[in-house]
Amino acid sequence: MSLSIQLLGRPRLERSIAASYRFRSRKSWAVLAYLLLSQQPPTRAQLARLLFAEADDPQRALRWSLAEIRRGLASDGSVEGDPVVLRLEPGTEVDVEVLARGAWAQAVALTGLGAGLLEGITLRGAPAFESWLLSAQHRMAAATEAILHEAALASVSHGSLDEALTYSVRAAEMSPLDENHQALVIRVYGMLGRPHAAKRQFDACVVMLEDELGVGPGPVLEAALREPGTRAAPMTDEASVTALVEGGCAAVAAGAVDAGIRSLRSSAGLADSTGSVQLRVNSRLRLAEALIHSLRGFDEEGLLALYEADAIAAEFELPDAVAHARSELGYVDFLRARYDRAEVWLTDALRWASGSPSLTAKATTYLGAVASDQADYERALSLLEEGVGLSRLAVEPRREAFALSMLGRVHLLRNDLERAAPLLEASIELAEKDHWLAFLPWPQALLGETQLLLGDVSGATQRLRQAFARACQLGDPCWEGMSARGLALLAEQQGNPGLAFELLADARTRCNRLADPYVWLDAYILDAACVLGLRHGHPDTSNWVEAMHSLASRTGMRDLTVRSLLHLSALGRPGSEHAAALLTADIEGPHLTRLFTKRGGALVEPPLHAGAPP
Repeated sequence: MSLSIQLLGRPRLERSIAASYRFRSRKSWAVLAYLLLSQQPPTRAQLARLLFAEADDPQRALRWSLAEIRRGLASDGSVEGDPVVLRLEPGTEVDVEVLARGAWAQAVALTGLGAGLLEGITLRGAPAFESWLLSAQHRMAAATEAILHEAALASVSHGSLDEALTYSVRAAEMSPLDENHQALVIRVYGMLGRPHAAKRQFDACVVMLEDELGVGPGPVLEAALREPGTRAAPMTDEASVTALVEGGCAAVAAGAVDAGIRSLRSSAGLADSTGSVQLRVNSRLRLAEALIHSLRGFDEEGLLALYEADAIAAEFELPDAVAHARSELGYVDFLRARYDRAEVWLTDALRWASGSPSLTAKATTYLGAVASDQADYERALSLLEEGVGLSRLAVEPRREAFALSMLGRVHLLRNDLERAAPLLEASIELAEKDHWLAFLPWPQALLGETQLLLGDVSGATQRLRQAFARACQLGDPCWEGMSARGLALLAEQQGNPGLAFELLADARTRCNRLADPYVWLDAYILDAACVLGLRHGHPDTSNWVEAMHSLASRTGMRDLTVRSLLHLSALGRPGSEHAAALLTADIEGPHLTRLFTKRGGALVEPPLHAGAPP
């Protein structure tokens, strides 16, 4: 008997040949969902406080629910111990696990795809659980959106354009203001030979963006509308296409990004006529890298090239090319805070890398970055340290500089400032030595914030101003946003909170001005706004707190979710502090537990980093 556990929509247990047990208590479903979705097994005391605090005997009520779960699982699983450990037999299907980490073809076939987590389950007298459930529901909705987008892109790469349209429209319906979803719908209409439908979609999106956000269409939408439909490429030879690829890459490296990408776009279309599998894959990989890493705002077009490269490379068993494509796919999902999907791609990339130090370094470093965004700090440290070593072995100083910057960021986020500073200094030194000026603002901004927290105001001022000036010269939204956030902290410390709030507003505008931002950074900037807002009584503080909590919980940024819950608690939201404490138990390190001190019966508003003076 194979067991299926369905938590999306109306929860239920299903077996292939036998009748399934039906839970008599909604709290049994709540316990099971919590056990399945928690990072670490909770203690019985935690579960009792979370769900049964109002019972005459909370522990007895918990034991009853655990016994009901055992009856439901029967021989397909067990629930034992303290902490409570849930074990499932191989072959047991859990829909939320399939949605997060399964293949897209399996995920889109789920019965409850698009439905809410534990739909129809409401509990009274459990505010902490309600807070946790809301966060989990947000995350499952984001996972659904991500898998539909992935399914659409994969369908395009396999030539299944009608299916691609269905999936892309569903994703756009879930998040209509996401320009990447809308751009994909427009692009697929064009590929289907329906230019009028593409134009109608574009026009409707323009009106919606103006009405809802007061902004015009971004470059990703305009590029999708301009892209011609599918058409046969003229015949050419391998030497000509290879020269076009090499010329495009050289132009991008020399700073002539627009011209280089035009050449690479042409090469990707012409390569198909040569019959060379290696050239078809390589042209698409080079185009994708240029779009994603050099020309901000065009990640979506880069993704399509990556999916095509991956499909061709997998079909013809080119392991290094598959590893390359999947590393880049994982990187884009990392930027978009689709961490579960990033983990899938990057783990696959490691499997295909066939011992290549360069490809292994790339996938390992990106996995470390994913783990750090999710506050899986011990794993992040291990992966990033490994990434540094592999980058040195592969003699890739730029990859090493990136890994060092992310390693320094982990220590900064954990408030281990003495370890953060030398790593960030090493990252800056490597980038300068390799003339990687386009990267420098990132470690400089991180080092400036570290210096500010260490009390070196003069050093912080120099670093942050230098980072901001260079970021503006480059026109990189992420680097601009990060350095502007640091300048805001500097302004507040120097006694100018008004300027600090102006800089934080500017930082968010800058980092979100294109359709492919680094999503974690927006939440990080919001955290600074919330802290300063609570400290100075800013009237927009509650809006910032709600926005931060929604973003952090939806994406699985656990550290920032905890901090948003503590901000909510400071605003008087019932259950928020308890929910934050439960989530903190899953995060390694003492930096968050220090936030749970009481002073005069009120929760102390969290500082920008635990241990830093409020």
